[in-house]
Amino acid sequence: MNGLRRVAVFSGSSGGNRPIYMQWAEKLGYAVAERGLALVYGGSSVGLMGQVARAALSRSAEVIGVIPEAIHRHVAPQPGVRLEVVADMHVRKARMYALADAFIALPGGIGTWEEILEVFTWLQLGYHQKPVALLNICGFYDPLLAMLDHAVSEGFLKEAHRRQLIVSQSCNEVFSLLEDFRPSEVQKW
Repeated sequence: MNGLRRVAVFSGSSGGNRPIYMQWAEKLGYAVAERGLALVYGGSSVGLMGQVARAALSRSAEVIGVIPEAIHRHVAPQPGVRLEVVADMHVRKARMYALADAFIALPGGIGTWEEILEVFTWLQLGYHQKPVALLNICGFYDPLLAMLDHAVSEGFLKEAHRRQLIVSQSCNEVFSLLEDFRPSEVQKW
């Protein structure tokens, strides 16, 4: 896939209130494996995190979990995952960033939002040129997208930077967009 070898997926450690979220986590895990990619994820066996890993593993994908020691003590690891236990969340994010060629966010809470927005910020600042995507299942990310558009209209985010965030409602499309991604040459400051 055009230079993509590993994709990091940020997602909830909960399954959410609707079964469709777990179904889409499974679809995404299958899609990662079907494209011959490795999955990098948060290392847990629960929620959307566990589901995406189980699905990728079931189709023989390499799965790398990166989990902080404090969380590792309370959450069972996913069997079959190459697990890296790290000191804290800062090290986890840096390690996931180093391992991945692209980033996708499934639905999740503040941890998921923080992770995807941080790598999106790094893209905006020119710290990397890796694609960043939201899998916008059932419009889950519509409020965030409205906030980003509001930031553009209020002069806090450049439209060209906003356009760099990939948004899709389809696994096939999100991978096509990741593959075709070209970072913009917008002035960072």
